[in-house]
Amino acid sequence: MVDFREYIEIVPGKRGGKPCIKGMRITVYEVINWLSNGMTKIDIIKDFPELDENMIEACLAFAVNREGKTIIVG
Repeated sequence: MVDFREYIEIVPGKRGGKPCIKGMRITVYEVINWLSNGMTKIDIIKDFPELDENMIEACLAFAVNREGKTIIVG
């Protein structure tokens, strides 16, 4: 399993403080959105050759980690 902390950063002022792939302006949300709309990892890497499979896996791991910490109020 990929440690998302190696690949994901949150920088105030960069993409509105959204989690991004380190050194890039591609957000975790964008990668998750592409996957949820049917793109495969290979499709994403073809469109964005600066990405690799570990970076995509890190986005998934980040999303799972964040979802696991969601608190429902009400």
